[in-house]
Order: sequence, then C-alpha cells, then structure tokens
Amino acid sequence: MKKLCHYISKYMGLLVLAAALLALAYPDALGRINPKVINYLIGVVMFGMGLTLNLQDFKIVFSRPKDIVIGCMAQFTIMPLLAWTLTKLFQLDEALALGVVLVGCCPGGTASNVITYLAKGDLALSVGMTGVSTLLAPFLTPLLTWMLAGKSINVDVASMFLSILWIVILPIVLGLLIKWLWPKFTERATDYLPAFSSVAIAFIVAIVISVNADKLLAGGLLIVVVVMLHNVCGLGLGYLIGQLLSLSEPKKRAISIEVGMQNSGLASSLATIHFAAYPLASTPGAIFSVWHNLSGAAVAYLYRRQEKSSQFHLN
Repeated sequence: MKKLCHYISKYMGLLVLAAALLALAYPDALGRINPKVINYLIGVVMFGMGLTLNLQDFKIVFSRPKDIVIGCMAQFTIMPLLAWTLTKLFQLDEALALGVVLVGCCPGGTASNVITYLAKGDLALSVGMTGVSTLLAPFLTPLLTWMLAGKSINVDVASMFLSILWIVILPIVLGLLIKWLWPKFTERATDYLPAFSSVAIAFIVAIVISVNADKLLAGGLLIVVVVMLHNVCGLGLGYLIGQLLSLSEPKKRAISIEVGMQNSGLASSLATIHFAAYPLASTPGAIFSVWHNLSGAAVAYLYRRQEKSSQFHLN
C-alpha cells in the first residue's frame, strides 16, 4: 500500500492530467456531481497539510523573517498583477478573466513544497511561505480579487473571507490538533497523505472540467495559453526577484516555485461558491491545477540539472 501511495504522489502531475483528459472525453460521468463537493475535497487536502505541519515549520517565520516577507510580497504582488495584465492583454471575457484573477490572488499551492524538495531548493523557506501565505489568504485573496475584478463584477469580500476560513484554515487547524492529540497515529498516516491529496486534487480538476467540457472544447485553447503564461512567468519572475536581491540559489528556487505554483483548487472552489453566475470562472483554476504540476516537475528537473552542471564545472 505504501509503495502504491508513493507512486501516486510521485506521478501526481500525470494523474491530474489523466483526470482532466478523462473528464473531457466523458463529461457525463462526473458532470452530475454537485460542484460544492469541491469544497470538501479542498478541505481534505488542507487537513492533510495540517497533519504534516508542526511548530518547527513556523520557526523560520521568526528566525528568517526577511526571507518570508520577500517571498510573500512576491507571491501576493506578482501573481495577481500578472493575472490582471494577461486578462487585459488577451481581452478575456468577464468569467474567464475573473477565474484567472482568482488563481492569481490565491496563496501558494500545497504541491510546491514537494517540487521545491525535488528542485533542491530551500525547503524550510518553501514550507514557511506556504504556511504564511495560506494564513494571509482569508484577508488578501478577497481584497485583491475585489481590487482587480470588483469594478466589473460584484465581489463579496466578507463572504469570501468566511469561505476561506471554513475551507482552508479550519481543516489545517483540525489537522494540527489531531497531530498534537494523536502523534503516533498521525506519524503512521503521513505515509499515505500525499497520495490522498493527489487523488483529491485530481477529482477537483475532473469535476470542474466535466461541468465546462463543452465550452472548453469549443474555445479552450486561449485560456490554456493564458494559464500557461501565468504560471511560467510567475516561476521566472519569482526567480528574478531572488536574483535582484542577491539571494542564494536554494532561496531563489524556493521563491520561484512558491510564486509560480498557486492553490488553484481553492480558486475553482471560490468561483463555484461565490460566482455561480459565471460558470466558466472555475475553469482557469482547473487548468492551472493540471499545468502547474507538469511545469513544476519540469522546473525541478531543470534546477537539478543546473546544479549538476555547476558541480561539474567546479570539479
């Protein structure tokens, strides 16, 4: 069982891609599922994140506050502004533009820690950034969405704040509580958590794509291009920020990955709950969930290759 879970988490990108393709090919299979199920699936992923965290992970916030501040400022400026710029540049309609902005305004993705580890980046910084950006999300995600999309669409900031508390923060707190109360049980469960999270994310993607399959097949290429650009530019600009500030190579990699990889499942969930009048708004989050896992694996490979090349030249 452990071996199977290891392979599921290792090939998460391919699993999510397969779920997306199956949802496009057989949309009726999942199309009847209530999209609100996404909220519970996000909760499962966040609960798993809470079970894997401990107080040691947050020590970096106090021991290296400068790194965390740099990373989180990059997270909540680069991705929202990049999203808004791309929606204007490609003249996306209201629903898709809202979906792209929502992705940009969300905190870092949970898979970013795994990708940072594979890329030989600063894992402590990555975990710290994910934790802090997630805690800031109830405040910053609704506010930034309102600032960037609120002129054309009614954004209920208070309602979004409460949704993020219930969907993200509460499950993380419950996970931390259970880890504190039953540490031995939690230690055994952590071997299986990445696989369960991977399956949950694949289901989220499949449900969102099933609901919007017809519209995606009719004209989805443009939004796929926008989502890919959003992610790739985020990865590149995150690295550039580290370069401009003369940070170490592991820190640059961590910030690059944290900035470029978003909690896109949360974006799809928020779109489903708060913007039901714009059904396509949940689509960019689903596409981002597929793409950023594939690009993240590619980036990790490139960073590892870069490190091997550097070591070769030094020798």
